[in-house]
Amino acid sequence: MEVETEFRQHIEQVADEVLTQFESIAAVAKSKLHDRRTQGADVLASINTMTSSSTIQRLDQISQANRESYQVLAAEPAIARVVVIDEEGEERTYYICRTSPASGFLNLASYRAPVGRLASLAIGAEFTLPNGTVVEVLERAQLRPTALAGGWDSRDTVVEAEHLGPFTIESLRALLTEIGGEEVTEDLLGRLLAEETVKENIINGLRRSVITKMGLRDQPVLDQYQDEIFRLPLDKRLLILGPPGTGKTTTLIRRLGQKLDTAFLEEGEQRLVEMVGTAQGVAHSNSWLMFTPTELLKQYLKEAFAREGVPASDLRIRTWQDYRRELARNTFGVLRTASGGGTFVLKDALPSLSAEVLDRPIQWFDDFDTWQHNAYVQELHEAAALLRAAKAPEVQHLGERIQNILARAGDGALASTFGSLAAELPKVQALVTSLKEASDGKIKAALNLQLNRNRAFQDELARFIDDLQQAQAPDADEQDDLDADEEEDTTAPRTGRAAAFNAYMQAVRAQARAVASKRTGSKSSRNGKIIEWLAARGLTETDRAEVGASLLVQTNAHRFVNPVKRYLDGIPKRYRAFRRERQQSGNWYRNEGFEARDIHPLELDIVLLAILRAAGDLSSRPNIQRDIDSPAWSSLQPILRHYRNQILVDEATDFSPIQLACMAALAHPRLRSFFACGDFNQRLTTWGARSADDLKWVFADFDIKEITVSYRQSKQLNDLARAMIRAVSGTEQNASLPAHMDSAGVAPALLEHAADTETIVSWLADRIREIERFVGQLPSTAIFVNAEDDVTPVAEALNAALAEHNIQVIACHEGQAVGQESNVRVFDIQHIKGLEFEAVFFVGIDQLAALQPALFDKYLYVGTTRAATYLGVTCTSTLPATIESLRTHFGQDWETPGSQRAVTEQ
Repeated sequence: MEVETEFRQHIEQVADEVLTQFESIAAVAKSKLHDRRTQGADVLASINTMTSSSTIQRLDQISQANRESYQVLAAEPAIARVVVIDEEGEERTYYICRTSPASGFLNLASYRAPVGRLASLAIGAEFTLPNGTVVEVLERAQLRPTALAGGWDSRDTVVEAEHLGPFTIESLRALLTEIGGEEVTEDLLGRLLAEETVKENIINGLRRSVITKMGLRDQPVLDQYQDEIFRLPLDKRLLILGPPGTGKTTTLIRRLGQKLDTAFLEEGEQRLVEMVGTAQGVAHSNSWLMFTPTELLKQYLKEAFAREGVPASDLRIRTWQDYRRELARNTFGVLRTASGGGTFVLKDALPSLSAEVLDRPIQWFDDFDTWQHNAYVQELHEAAALLRAAKAPEVQHLGERIQNILARAGDGALASTFGSLAAELPKVQALVTSLKEASDGKIKAALNLQLNRNRAFQDELARFIDDLQQAQAPDADEQDDLDADEEEDTTAPRTGRAAAFNAYMQAVRAQARAVASKRTGSKSSRNGKIIEWLAARGLTETDRAEVGASLLVQTNAHRFVNPVKRYLDGIPKRYRAFRRERQQSGNWYRNEGFEARDIHPLELDIVLLAILRAAGDLSSRPNIQRDIDSPAWSSLQPILRHYRNQILVDEATDFSPIQLACMAALAHPRLRSFFACGDFNQRLTTWGARSADDLKWVFADFDIKEITVSYRQSKQLNDLARAMIRAVSGTEQNASLPAHMDSAGVAPALLEHAADTETIVSWLADRIREIERFVGQLPSTAIFVNAEDDVTPVAEALNAALAEHNIQVIACHEGQAVGQESNVRVFDIQHIKGLEFEAVFFVGIDQLAALQPALFDKYLYVGTTRAATYLGVTCTSTLPATIESLRTHFGQDWETPGSQRAVTEQ
């Protein structure tokens, strides 16, 4: 009895102290917000007019950061209270807040600061403070502040100390009210009722919260292991693996929030990001990029970032599908545009790849990258040899010098070759310019001759080109692309007199080159048809041979004018040649069913990776970084503009090793900061990464961490998830539940032989009404169907069935979240990655097994692990044979007496 009295007195003191501290911190924060509004103009006015714009901008950034911190503190004064004792026996209490602390509170620290780790440490753990003092954690409380009309409260506060707890207090304010009321309770009945109320407010152990809205769960304080990962240095390559509900994405978000705040970076990190920011012209707070597999998850990530005070626009959180297209079309010119640039047309369903590509993507990329590298080096050697064999002495000498450079470099890294060739650039450029002026002069003279003979010649040619443009197949100029002069402008006008002039110059050049090289040009190409139309209205035979010889020299010399640009820009066309060669040998590609100009998204990935890695290898070298503005290296600048200080990837196993390597190549070479999280058992793509070896190929020094404590699911659903992995031979993870948490739930419910919509909807409606009766309100609930076409019919039928109880059901097309939080939502299964709900219903899993045989086990695992407590499953017939062993985990419903017994096959 004495112990119980001491316990109650202690929690009274803690509750009173916490609520008083909330009031004080919030009051100061609100006062500071008021001060910032009234004094901000005076502060800026006091800045000397000679102060640099960068200093003013920096002051404005600090002012904005302070305002945002005060806004957070005004709404959420603290998230934890920790009591520690040092070696001298002196106790000290710390309050930990989510953001930067307000001034005037010596014991208030940000969770992002080193001291913030105290909130995650276990009772009895030792910690060294920044001043070197070693302390031991005596007591801690996780707080959830709530501002009420009558003052502050903390709901579901978790308190633990040595030999005490953990226990959950539903309401600190109610605790104080009850104890205060007890003092004036004179009658025995009133006293007994008051004591009972106190007991109901204090619960032994931890209590799982009910999920009442869609989105990512807020976890203000990470557990000890998550916290350790979150605080690792900025320049790390990290991957977190773990089962659903273990806080992988939460850890990623918290880490980004900390690493964006330069106040909490190490001194060396601060200097580095400042230097990189100055060079790139991008503030560290904006220099990050996160990739996610779906648009729906992207929206919920933005909300989670907002809770951390991290602005996350659509420029920061991207799907790889969108970013890939942007890179390929607008930055590297791989995809065709309306203005005439680019090589390929992207087609999502292109039947170009063999099954071998999905099984061995890394070997596929290595094969292409080696091939295209060797093809380019061979091209350089051949060009140098042709220059060496030219008639003009100055060309011969140039060819000899280039041959010597190539011989010294060998076939290894291109960086040294490019560096040596840069010294020859002025001589090469002067030669090309001189020869081009002479050859262009002869071609223009031939054109002027035709114009003198026929003033309408250019207009006639323009009309012919217009007709040709309309009649020609989209890829008929493929051969022209392969043979085109390097200096020709692919964005030149395609109609009118200007187009006619350009077409005349290009066609006559092509004809002269063909004569000089003793080969026949393609008559079906655009140039071939123009040459046929011109007949004898081009160069004379003598001039054709002379211009052709000059053009061959120009073409070969031009390979050395800007070799870096030629190497990078030529990768798409070299890919087309590689694909044609491998297609003929029966490797990687199907033999027919697609055109040369078309490209599959997975093909586009390896083209982009070849470009990104080649550019990254060059731009990461200090000597090249110093001269990046020189003509020799300026073609690397487009990729530099895409580098970010931090690259993050959610649901990493949905991406292929090639896609992950592309993302990794966007990490700034000076930092190489990359953070990803995922779960091999949740891979929902046929091309997704399948093993740790796949990921180690991306970064040889990838630090892979595993977390296994699942905070989402009840014991019954956790047991089902583990049994499911064993049934489908997935990656064993041994997910455990949090210690001291009440994880009891109900068995999942199963309906079989439900072949018609009416039966399914009736059963779903009954289960949803049961859940609302159990919980007291309708929690977050989702229905998963097997195809987009099923979303509306199921939603409409279920909406009608639940109308009597005013429960609204919403069809979420293409994974878009609409409606109110209390609505039941219907999704196509492919859109639900990364979300969580209190209740989930999976319609027709036996049909899913037939529709998606390669990914059935993954879809089933992902779908069922979205549920925290309630899971319902329907089958048109019976459970698929692959998961028949799971039958013992299911009941029939959650209310009928005896229904929690295992379902037997009917």
